[in-house]
Amino acid sequence: LQHHREIHVVMGNEACDLDSTVSALALAYFLAQSSPAPRAAFIPVLNIPRADFALRTETTFLLRDQGIPAASLIFRDEIDLGALHRAGLLSLTLVDHHVLPGADAALEEAVVEVLDHRPLERERGPPCRVTVEPVGSCATLVTERIAQGPPGLLDRTTATLLHGTILVDCINLSPAAGKVTPRDVACVALLEERFPELPPRDSVFGALQAAKFDVTGLTTEQMLRKDLKVLSSDDLVLAISGIYVDLETFLQRPGLLQDLDAFCQARGYTGLVAMTVSFNDHHEPTRKLAVYSRCETLRATLCRALEEATTPSLHLQPLPSPWPCLGAFAQGNALASRKKVLPILRAAL
Repeated sequence: LQHHREIHVVMGNEACDLDSTVSALALAYFLAQSSPAPRAAFIPVLNIPRADFALRTETTFLLRDQGIPAASLIFRDEIDLGALHRAGLLSLTLVDHHVLPGADAALEEAVVEVLDHRPLERERGPPCRVTVEPVGSCATLVTERIAQGPPGLLDRTTATLLHGTILVDCINLSPAAGKVTPRDVACVALLEERFPELPPRDSVFGALQAAKFDVTGLTTEQMLRKDLKVLSSDDLVLAISGIYVDLETFLQRPGLLQDLDAFCQARGYTGLVAMTVSFNDHHEPTRKLAVYSRCETLRATLCRALEEATTPSLHLQPLPSPWPCLGAFAQGNALASRKKVLPILRAAL
C-alpha cells in the first residue's frame, strides 16, 4: 500500500468450499510466477472469516496434508478490499463464481478475470477475461490454464491440491453422480501423467470425502454455516445450506427448531433451505431437502417452485415433517445438485 503497488486478489465464492479455496490458491500462485507485471502482488483470499475455516473440514485436511499452514492463508476479514479499490490499487480475479453479492457490488469494476463452471448469469465486456465452462470442477479450468502456461510452473503440491479437488467435485469421476465431464477426466489424467507419484484416485477421494462428511462435534449452527449460500431479493434473504448427514438424522437433532429460528434471526434470513446429500458404496448420491420459514407465504412459494420445477425436474416426494413451519422432501432426481437448484430458488424469490 505504501509503495502503491497493485494488489491482484484471486478470490472464490462465499461458500469457500475446497474448489473455491484451491482454485484461488493455485491460480494466484500461477499468476505470481507467470505474470509479466512483477510490480503486482498476487494474493489468494479465502472468502470467509478465519473463524469459519475450521468448518471446511476437507479443505483443512488437504492443506494440512500438504504442509500448508493456516497461518499462511489470508481470509476475507483480514483484507479491506473496499479500501484497496478506493485507493485505485485493486485488481480482482473471481474463481468458482462470477457475480459478486450485493454487499460487494462496488468491487465489480475491479474484476479483470473470471473462471467459473456455472451457467453465465451476466455478461462482462472487455477488458475482463471470461472463462465460463460447464465442467465438474472449477479446479479443472485452473488446471487447463496452468497447463497452457509456461512449462515447469506446475509443481507437485499444486498438482496434488488440484487433483484431489477435481476428484471430490466430480465424485471420483463417477458417471453415476452426473457431475464429471471429459475435460475433468482429461485434467486428472494430465496431473497423474506429470506426477506419477500422486496417490491412487480411490484413496485420495476416500480420505477427502471422509473429511468432508465428518460433522462430529459440530453444533447445528456450524453445520448450517459449513456449506452456506445466500440468495436475496429486494426484501427477502434466503439461506441454502449443504448438509452432510441424512435429512431424517438432521431433523432429529435435539432443539433443532430453536436452532433454525436462532440461526435465521441472528443473520436476517427470511427462510432456509437445507439440502442433504449422502452417498452409497457406488458413489451414487441420495438427496433430500427441507424448506424452513416462519413466513408461510415464502415457504409455500418455495415448496411450490421446487415441486413444479422443470429445468431440471427434481421429482420431489413429500416426507413427514415434525413441524408445520418446515416442509421436507425426498429428491428423486439425485443428479440435481445445489448448483442446479439455486436458479429455481432465485427465480422463486
